[in-house]
Amino acid sequence: MLNGYQRLMDMLYLFAMWLAGIALLLMVAVIPVGIFARYIMNSALSWPEPVAILCMVTFTFTGAAVAYRAGSHIIVAMVTDRLPPLLKKISALLSDLMMLAISLFIFWYSLILCRELWQQPVAEFPLLTAGQTYLPLPLGSALTVLFILEQILAGPQAHRPVVQLGNSDA
Repeated sequence: MLNGYQRLMDMLYLFAMWLAGIALLLMVAVIPVGIFARYIMNSALSWPEPVAILCMVTFTFTGAAVAYRAGSHIIVAMVTDRLPPLLKKISALLSDLMMLAISLFIFWYSLILCRELWQQPVAEFPLLTAGQTYLPLPLGSALTVLFILEQILAGPQAHRPVVQLGNSDA
């Protein structure tokens, strides 16, 4: 059962990595278009800023989940590196549980945010509502919750081949 869960997490991990990368790439492409239109053509476009914000929110929350699973997030290990093995395990579990609490908090309140803003139009980008533009928050935090549960059940995943894909240390 755990192997099936890990395979599912591998697929979600690769999807999230691609989604975050595409969102970052799109944001990097859209911002210069807005700058060019405003300062060179002297005709500001209304859509580059909301598209860039949507891309930024998407790559931030999906990228954070990817970084958590890969173990490439910021960590201060000065104290935990000096602990005996049992206390290291306990502190890692405590850290995972705190991350789980924070991710569940973000998930819950971002769902409320999306629900409250679901009907509010975005004037500059009429294809989406404000609630739809914030969907990456609950989706990214739900993905983080799944990765945290995987880490609690199966341990760190940074050693797995799919996680090391593209890693220069692999």
